[in-house]
Amino acid sequence: MYTKKRGPSCKAIKPARDCIIQFRCGKCFAARSGGVRLLRSGASRAAMLAIGVLLPVICGYAQATGQSQTPDILICKDGEKFVGHLVSSNDLSVVFKSDAAGQVTVNWSKVQELHTSTEFAVLTKGVKLRGPKDQGAVPLGTVVAADQQVQIKPPSEAAPQTLPVTNVAQLVNEAAFRRAFRRRNFFEGWSDKITVGIAYTNSTQKSQSYTTALNLTRVVPDETWLDTRRRTLVNLYQEYGEISAPATPTTKISILHVDAEQDWYLHARLFAFVQAIADHNYSQGLDLQQDYGGGLGFHVLNSDKQTFDVKAGVSYVHQQFTNSNQNNNLIGATFGDVYLYKFPLNITFTQTADYIPAKSNTRASSGDIDAQLTFPVYRRLGFTVGAVDDYVNNAPIGFKKNSFAFTFGATYSFH
Repeated sequence: MYTKKRGPSCKAIKPARDCIIQFRCGKCFAARSGGVRLLRSGASRAAMLAIGVLLPVICGYAQATGQSQTPDILICKDGEKFVGHLVSSNDLSVVFKSDAAGQVTVNWSKVQELHTSTEFAVLTKGVKLRGPKDQGAVPLGTVVAADQQVQIKPPSEAAPQTLPVTNVAQLVNEAAFRRAFRRRNFFEGWSDKITVGIAYTNSTQKSQSYTTALNLTRVVPDETWLDTRRRTLVNLYQEYGEISAPATPTTKISILHVDAEQDWYLHARLFAFVQAIADHNYSQGLDLQQDYGGGLGFHVLNSDKQTFDVKAGVSYVHQQFTNSNQNNNLIGATFGDVYLYKFPLNITFTQTADYIPAKSNTRASSGDIDAQLTFPVYRRLGFTVGAVDDYVNNAPIGFKKNSFAFTFGATYSFH
């Protein structure tokens, strides 16, 4: 087997199959693969021992990972066959990732057969899932679909279940199904994007402006097939600019808007909310306006393509102006809306608005509206065109009540 003469303490060891290095003894070490021979002396005895122990483990792992997982199979009625894995399905279609064709969507009416090697949770129509205790109501197992019937084969010896395709709301991968009921910490599950814009001019007049927008949303749970329990919204908009020229005062623009909202769902469409809003606008003589309130909201529209929420409540408002004689503490109502629309090609339009009429001083009403249209460019990068309008009815003398800003900048989405 080996031509190298062994030392007196060496013992012949049969080479492990598929391994290229063999440990022989503490004084000599030899390996043979394709005519290559490696020799080591006792000076590296510890290293050789480590290799001899770890190498069989590495070889076994390589062999295990080299084995491919049994694929899922989708056969259409026109004879077309896809091999890959099932992603998901709803009551209308199947989403399948084919090894050759990529991700395809096929209507159930065109499916002849579907076989999965991995387990799926079969969500039936009318089943309400609110927490981990409801997992037992969902059948789990490999799926075989044919003749508009879906058969679920559990991993245990329990009898298979058969359901009509028309009764199946969704097929969800078993691992994703279990993960959806896992308790998450506060820093998980955020959907967010940041937009930055810069403009600079240096001529007879010198101008510079900077805009930043941050939009954060966290929905718990974030799976569409589970009833929403909580939602957190955080938005920030900041704009700063200066225009200067020789022998003239510098003109400054400084706008800051921050709002945070926490929702608790009482029903699939009805939720209670609390919110906090802070505004600063140099152009309106407003040093700081703080708004704290709460109330009820309602989902008017809630689909994959668009959502529209309205809300109403009561709030406390504290206004601080450059002229402190006009500072106010107010009690008023809060009305607002949030709208989202998804165009083709992942173009999205978002709009938020708040109106706060004060009851204790009817002149001291205020409001804001923010609209953004985001276009994808490359992966998570895009660009956003936006507009922000702030209104303060009781702005100090010499300041306009209305402030409008048009923005354009690069956007990066974190999720």
